Amino acid sequence: MTIADIKVPDSALAKEATELVRDTADELIFHHSRRVYLFGALQGNRRGLSYDAELLYVGAMFHDLGLTEKHRTSTRRFEIDGAEDAKEFLLARGVTEDAARVVWEAIALHTTPEIPTYMAPEIALVTAGVELDVLGIGYDDIADEQRAAVVAAHPRPDFKRRILQAFNDGIAHRPDTTFGNIKADVLARYTEGYVRPNFVDVITESRWPE
Repeated sequence: MTIADIKVPDSALAKEATELVRDTADELIFHHSRRVYLFGALQGNRRGLSYDAELLYVGAMFHDLGLTEKHRTSTRRFEIDGAEDAKEFLLARGVTEDAARVVWEAIALHTTPEIPTYMAPEIALVTAGVELDVLGIGYDDIADEQRAAVVAAHPRPDFKRRILQAFNDGIAHRPDTTFGNIKADVLARYTEGYVRPNFVDVITESRWPE
């Protein structure tokens, strides 16, 4: 399958990843994850980056699995949950430790602005795909017809509201994991009683006497 001039990987590994995400996540996360791959690949081509499409695909497809019901009792950052799922999936299928680590880092860092840009292409491009689909960063980098083709294949009805709700649902039970994380903004807006941790307070109120 080719969408917006981007070939979607059709290896056995990619097909299994697709099936797993279909079985684990809802339509919102599935379509978002596929768009992240496509937008990330489009940005990679535009930037002249050489990347492993299969690893980029798995990173994109698993990047939000930490928000799903499977992890509703987890106390780790949701990014870590998704990264661990991806690493386990890849290692179980004979992918090397180094390649699995790249995917782990791509998922673990996808909510950390700027730093992924200076890392391996697959890491940079998972973040680029997320930034375009969720935040609109790089929107005009992609031709109108390419953007339209991606959205036609993977629609985004009421996406802004629904993805914010998915973020809140996935992290409200573990508010401490948003310390130093952009997801604190979500809980501040949508979870009653949430008090955003303050880095300065953490320092000044620590047990050190001075």
